Order: sequence, then C-alpha cells, then structure tokens
Amino acid sequence: MKNEESLINVLLVEDEETLALIIKDTLEGQGFFIRLAKEGEEGLRQFFEEKPDVLVADVMMPRMDGFEMVRRIRRQDKQTPVLFLTARSATNDVVEGFELGGNDYLKKPFGMQELIVRIKALLGRASRYPASENQPSATEFEIGRYHFNATTQRLSYLGSETELSHRESEILRHLCENRNEVTPMQDILIDLWGDDTFFNQRSLHVFITKLRHKLSRDERIRIVNVRGIGYKLISG
Repeated sequence: MKNEESLINVLLVEDEETLALIIKDTLEGQGFFIRLAKEGEEGLRQFFEEKPDVLVADVMMPRMDGFEMVRRIRRQDKQTPVLFLTARSATNDVVEGFELGGNDYLKKPFGMQELIVRIKALLGRASRYPASENQPSATEFEIGRYHFNATTQRLSYLGSETELSHRESEILRHLCENRNEVTPMQDILIDLWGDDTFFNQRSLHVFITKLRHKLSRDERIRIVNVRGIGYKLISG
C-alpha cells in the first residue's frame, strides 16, 4: 500500500455526504488521498492546515459557499489548483467562479473518470513551469503608465490601484510576457482552462473585454484581437 506522501492529496469540500463518500472511495482506489469537509468554513480551515495538492469544492453549500471560500483562499494562496463542482450552468455563475480563482469546473452529474482526468490535468498544468533560480518568472510589468503586479493581482495607474480577479491577472500576465507579439488564444485556454472549447473561448473574450476597460486610461495601450489566432498587447 502506498504511503500518504506518495499519493495525490485532495481536499474535497462537499455537503452532499453520499456524493462525498462515493468520490472519496473511488479516488482513493486511483492514487489519491482524500480529506473531506462538509462546508466552506471547515474547508477553509483544513485548506490552510493541510496544504492539499488540489482543492475540489462544491459551489452551493450552507454557511459559506464555495465561491466565498475560494475568494478567501486566493488572498493568500494563488497557486493551488481549484476545481468547482456545480449544478449551476449559467454563464455568469461559471465566469464568476473563474474570476475568483477557480481553474476548472465540472457540472453535476459527472462521471468519476472525468473528475480524475480533470484533477490530473490541473496538477500537470500547475507543475508545467517549475520555479527556477536561473529562469525566474517575471511578476511585475510596466504597461504604458500602468504598473502590474501579477503576485498581488494589482494594477496601478498614477497611484490609483485596481485589484484584478485571479483569472484577469493570469491572462494579463500571459499578454505581458508576449508584449507586442501575438499570444495564441489556444495557449491561454489550455493553460488556464484546460481545453479550448467554444464556451471557454467566449469566457476568455469576456475577460479580455474587462481588461481593455481597466487599461483604458492610457490611450496608447491596446489589446488587439488577431482573428482566429489570438491577442496582442500593444503598449506604445
């Protein structure tokens, strides 16, 4: 039997006890170690105590829902992958989850194999670009008159600060790293959403529109849509 350290450590926050136990039993037979929490406050406490490899969280829960729990987590931890489980399918609900820092979502009811594949995909993306002392990842960027800090998710303009959502910050970081060059839409979608479906393309466009608005005080800055290929950040 594998020891706990060699398993994928998952914190599952789900108030439907039967579903939670089914997920736990299934995943523990597939190389996972599962900790359970029944609602958001308990999930928040366990997250910071246990430091899981990935968080799987239901959206609709009593006392503190999954969105509020992840909002609080992202104030301190912006790296641990988050997968939302939801019975809600409205575009606004899904976009809100991504804005708060979710990395993927799975609509109920779902197959256990799909859940396993999505968790492993999230972990693969999280470790795709390991930190290196020789190749440090840039976290601060000057964009025209703006200063962008990707770590704090803050965009500053002449002393005035705006806090970006996790998803807005990650998209802007991609654009900054490829400034004045086309950033392929597929690269952003695969890295942040996990696939390049039409629905996710629409979600990306929503975030691009929000970023254009937040960068609009400097008329030299443009985010250009290169049709069928991707986006280009031009900062004069």
